[in-house]
Amino acid sequence: MPINLLQTATNMQTVLDEYAVRDACTGWMEANAGQVKYTGGAEVKIPKLSINGMGDYDRDEGYTMGSINLEYETRTMTQDRGRKFQLDSMDVDETNFVATASSAMGEFQRSHVVPEIDAYRLSNIATLAIEANVAGMVQYGYTPGATGTSALRKLKEGIAAIRDLGYNGQLIIHATDTFILELEMELSNKIQSVDFSKGGIVTKVPSVDGVPIIPTPSNRMYTSITIYDGKTEGQKQGGYAKGSTAKDINFEIMPMKTPLAISKQDKMRIFDPNTYQKADAWAMDYRRYHDLWVLDNKLNSLYISIKDAKD
Repeated sequence: MPINLLQTATNMQTVLDEYAVRDACTGWMEANAGQVKYTGGAEVKIPKLSINGMGDYDRDEGYTMGSINLEYETRTMTQDRGRKFQLDSMDVDETNFVATASSAMGEFQRSHVVPEIDAYRLSNIATLAIEANVAGMVQYGYTPGATGTSALRKLKEGIAAIRDLGYNGQLIIHATDTFILELEMELSNKIQSVDFSKGGIVTKVPSVDGVPIIPTPSNRMYTSITIYDGKTEGQKQGGYAKGSTAKDINFEIMPMKTPLAISKQDKMRIFDPNTYQKADAWAMDYRRYHDLWVLDNKLNSLYISIKDAKD
């Protein structure tokens, strides 16, 4: 019996969306998009709430009237990425197509899609912090383990800088394994751990002052990245690379509510060999929209520690 391609594609899309949140180091950022309106395609509507401050109470007139304004700002996801794959019909038949396709697409997402999404989000946050140019919130020229330096002090300085600006809620830290190693050696393996939930999975992660530290591969921690189009000579492998003028990041600290990230697999299409005209093969189209935003009034809540010296 022929497989139900529409149902298979829908199920695969759902599973891949769940894995994208779970596997990405930055998957927790998507929880902030709960009130964002998304109806398909590249556009999203982001709610913006403004409300008046306190006023005097008058014993005769009572309360001073305030105002609450809720409006939606339309944004377009700039990252429209995808790939087409095909599996020769002689290698895959109807009975094992689903398993083979699921394995292939799962590996593609794990090894290529998720790292690119992480790198894009973290580099975007770094760029926004650098452009905001808030005093003391971007620090350059610290190499973990360098003589006369303290990883713990650097981290605590970053936490204090955000707290001083009035952000008293939950903070999150993304840090490279090199930085975390130095921190653990400095604390003589006494670093505390806390529970951290992402995509419905709870894991133990290191922490300082109750702030979770998310171990993040160094090849996702750049101040900018170059995104390959998959077509131009030298870019046919697709994916991303460190930007030509990018610097290496040690760690980023931010309030949990600051970054607003969205990642949507718009359509997962599957064609059987009888339908696909280009070759005698099963064909799969993978397309994903994603982006990250930080609202203007939260740009001063981003703290970045950069390994390289400032130009």
